[in-house]
Amino acid sequence: MENITDGKWERLPLKLHDSILQTLRELKFAYMTPVQFACIPLFMSNKDVAAEAVTGSGKTLAFVIPALEILLKREEKLKKMQVGALIITPTRELALQISEVMGRFLQGFPQFRQILLIGGSNPIEDVEKFKTQGANILIATPGRLEDMFRRKADGLDLATAVKSLDVLVLDEADRLLDMGFEASLNTILGYLPKQRRTGLFSATQTQELEKLVRAGLRNPVRITVKEKGVAASSMQKTPARLSNYYAICRAEEKFSTLVAFLRQHKHEKQLVFFSTCACVEYFGKALEGLIKNVSIHCIHGKMKHKRNKIFADFRALKSSFVHRCGRTARIGNQGNALVFLLPMEESYVNFLSINQKCPLQTYPPVKDVVDVLPKLKAMALGDRAMFEKGMKAFVSCVQAYAKHECSLIFRIKDLDFAALARGFALLRLPKMPELRGKTFPDFKQEAIDTDTIRFKDKNREKQRQKRLAELKEKEMPLKRNFIKNKAWSKQKNKKDKKKKKAAKRKLDEESDVDEEDLNELLNDTRLLKKLKKGKISEEDFDKHLSSAGSSHPKRAEANSSDGDGE
Repeated sequence: MENITDGKWERLPLKLHDSILQTLRELKFAYMTPVQFACIPLFMSNKDVAAEAVTGSGKTLAFVIPALEILLKREEKLKKMQVGALIITPTRELALQISEVMGRFLQGFPQFRQILLIGGSNPIEDVEKFKTQGANILIATPGRLEDMFRRKADGLDLATAVKSLDVLVLDEADRLLDMGFEASLNTILGYLPKQRRTGLFSATQTQELEKLVRAGLRNPVRITVKEKGVAASSMQKTPARLSNYYAICRAEEKFSTLVAFLRQHKHEKQLVFFSTCACVEYFGKALEGLIKNVSIHCIHGKMKHKRNKIFADFRALKSSFVHRCGRTARIGNQGNALVFLLPMEESYVNFLSINQKCPLQTYPPVKDVVDVLPKLKAMALGDRAMFEKGMKAFVSCVQAYAKHECSLIFRIKDLDFAALARGFALLRLPKMPELRGKTFPDFKQEAIDTDTIRFKDKNREKQRQKRLAELKEKEMPLKRNFIKNKAWSKQKNKKDKKKKKAAKRKLDEESDVDEEDLNELLNDTRLLKKLKKGKISEEDFDKHLSSAGSSHPKRAEANSSDGDGE
């Protein structure tokens, strides 16, 4: 690695343990990065640290090394169920990376055990592992950690275990808050002892983060690390060695351009981000069919057990594609980023440059772009799974657009739905609130009944056909009854009219009709209405009239007259 600070590890004012220095040599980390040079001596001197440094600047070693040094200097050795260090990070991928780094250093310190508490695994298994093996170092995501504090009924008293805590680290603290973990963090902090050393590491400083600093740190030393060549007044938020580019594409051309770009960079590791989990599922599957002889891994937040394995598999590969995962330009290495924007979104470039201190350069036009949308449509026609993924992806993309934080630029009212649907290679438009009441003459729907598209997976198709048969069976009696009632009403229409007329005629003929007779005749009318609506049968109708007529002479006469009329 390049000599970044002219500072070797041996030149720190506080000497590091020999095993730590040996591990650093094995990892080929000969020199400290600026954030390591600034934070490690302070942390080791029992100072709380609030450090701001760009992603990929080497923050992990800036807290792993001092955490171990502090635990090594304890007067009383940690017991099996005593936690001395707690590291909280927003995602399980980050937690896995930190655990991997910590594991390398712990090879020289068999007296310490670490445990990883993250989502995607059975919490009861985590409880049993902790009870069986114990742990002195916890590396956790907030949600799972908070859950573990509530597992006393399962035999885990984590609140007691952390009373011996010496070191707390909040890694990627800005993201912890952005991802909605503030309430969980406050709950966790309530369990921790006040007498501890705390390190807070982030890429940005916000008002919300300042509240967390005040709540979790005691008289912290604030450190802001700038990369070489970055002006002091600047707020650079990406690594200096990361080159950021943008390309303007129409909605119909965006995916084809992406495919062409990836085909031209087959032998490099690429990280491809999409706006939603459903888009990852759809376009990731599409890339598998469109780019040959590469390994493609899809990963997103809704994955459970598979997510950790996929991430590990990707890291093990020399080159591949991954979706919704990872970063580039790590610890002094070179990296490039390319964002595709619609023509109406070009003002986002200025926004990033001014507001986010992230300047973008124009990327040269991607060459040899071939329209892959017909092939994408063919995939949807050949497999219902692909058709459904495309529909879900489109809906999720529109909804994500509507919720974009930068709503002054990404306005849903400016979105060309027809062009976007063509860009997703949809066979037809889905039914969704955003499209209700609108017409899209620029979108040509495929002349096919999409219900006839079958799953390529025979078991899934068998299940679908079974469900369709069940639905059809449930609907058929209703249809038969409806048709029968309709036919019956047509057949009886004349009869009903005659009965109604007879009742009305009798009323008109009897000038001395009394109130009781009037009520009886009104009841007849109500009965006729019920008969017409199918609420009562003809037999019930006749039975009611007969019983009413036999108890009243005038009604009997009317009934007799009705009968003669027919």
